Amino acid sequence: MLIGIPPLLGPDMLSALRAMGHGDELAIVDGNYPADEHGRRVLRADGHGVIEVIDAVLSVLPVDDFVPHALFCASVGGDPEKLDPIHHEMIDLCARKVPGMPVLPLPGEQFYERVKAAYAIVATSEPRLYGNFIVRKGVIRPH
Repeated sequence: MLIGIPPLLGPDMLSALRAMGHGDELAIVDGNYPADEHGRRVLRADGHGVIEVIDAVLSVLPVDDFVPHALFCASVGGDPEKLDPIHHEMIDLCARKVPGMPVLPLPGEQFYERVKAAYAIVATSEPRLYGNFIVRKGVIRPH
């Protein structure tokens, strides 16, 4: 345990988050996502849902503010206009954690391509369908 670090961020996850560079992306996916098939680095967050993992990650990871979009979610049936309740939870959480940074819903194939290019994938036990999210790492500016 560490002071100020959410306990679900274990050693492997913290190592990956620390090793990521500016512009690298982290995918946080539901329990149905083919993480081992799509990921070059797969981190397990078994027993945890997507929302709690996103919350923990955003508590330590800077989000890229050099690009117009750094937060992404999957869309329902490939339609970026169609969102499920889990997507609204992601959007609400991000509005609190990273104010002013919109979450962009992506059609299926665009989302999959981004996940395949991601630095790492965090595979959760989220049971809800389309519960998939991507965050692009930013920088920590000098004081």
